[in-house]
Amino acid sequence: MGVETFSMETLSKAERPPQPFVAFSGVRKTYDGRTLIVRDLNLSIAKGEFLTLLGPSGSGKTTCLMMLAGFETPTEGSISLDGVLLNQLPPHKRNIGMVFQNYALFPHMTVGENLAFPLSVRRLPKAEITAKVARALDMVKLDGFADRLPAQLSGGQQQRVALARALVFEPTLVLMDEPLGALDKQLREHMQIEIKHLHERLGITVVYVTHDQSEALTMSDRIAVFSHGMIQQIDPPSVIYDAPRNSFVANFIGENNSLPGIVTALADGYCQVSLAGDQHIRARAVHPSQPGERTMVSLRPEKVVLHPDTRHSNQLTGRFEELIYFGDHARLRLSLPEGLEFTVKLPSGAVAGGLVSGDPITVGFAADDCRALDVA
Repeated sequence: MGVETFSMETLSKAERPPQPFVAFSGVRKTYDGRTLIVRDLNLSIAKGEFLTLLGPSGSGKTTCLMMLAGFETPTEGSISLDGVLLNQLPPHKRNIGMVFQNYALFPHMTVGENLAFPLSVRRLPKAEITAKVARALDMVKLDGFADRLPAQLSGGQQQRVALARALVFEPTLVLMDEPLGALDKQLREHMQIEIKHLHERLGITVVYVTHDQSEALTMSDRIAVFSHGMIQQIDPPSVIYDAPRNSFVANFIGENNSLPGIVTALADGYCQVSLAGDQHIRARAVHPSQPGERTMVSLRPEKVVLHPDTRHSNQLTGRFEELIYFGDHARLRLSLPEGLEFTVKLPSGAVAGGLVSGDPITVGFAADDCRALDVA
């Protein structure tokens, strides 16, 4: 009996997996031939996706964005956009919109002239340019601002103009490099929602670079967390926050309690961990650890309760250090044996008064809410 061969050609078009809109394949980048800024990057981005590259300074996220834009060239590997290899394609032929932190508006041009510039370079008819500029200004709620100079606008208005200029020529992809970094907190949060809604309305593909974790969690379909030129985890925001794969991601995203310990038992996806002071907890065994090996247990402060009962399988006793009030919530700082700090985040009304520094206090949390990870 003959062996039936199988290949992608035997699949119907509907059965074939969708091709990525943007693809990094085996991409490396070095400037001196020794130090790799980006290491063996393989990344696929779907059409219409809002992907955020998140990481500390020097992690490689901006270098990836610059290679996609065409301002940097990969040392090894390939980058493609909608099936077209980009490696040797100059930036102006990639049909990519770009938004920078410093706006990069032409100060001597009016708002309308700034928006018309990328259309004029593409030699569009004057009537079409006028129509597209008007549509772009309406898109970012700046009707009536066409004749103003950038210096006559607020920071938020200038950023809207920069965004409109990146969208006015209807690019296939929009790249944003820390675009809200120069704005104050309240305006930045407002612009996050505006950009998110604009993305949803237009269905454009966005690759967004930031080091602001809350910004990434608020805006993204997926987040790629970078460290030392490598993606540590790429997932939707809720997975990144609730289910970090390693200690770097757990500590970089949001607040986190890190509890070093020794694995004493392992069964059914959970492990028993011995902590300092002869305290013991049960946690999800995320990073492979055998009994006797060190681990780092990750636990979000809002998953912890005061005065636990039998529903909370894990209980720890520490000493109260201080209460910090934030309006909508409060944080209790506790000290554990061997100088470890532990934070509990609670609604303001749930915190009883009368606690004095040094008082013993017991907290509780579920085994499903803590994760035994690698030792960072």
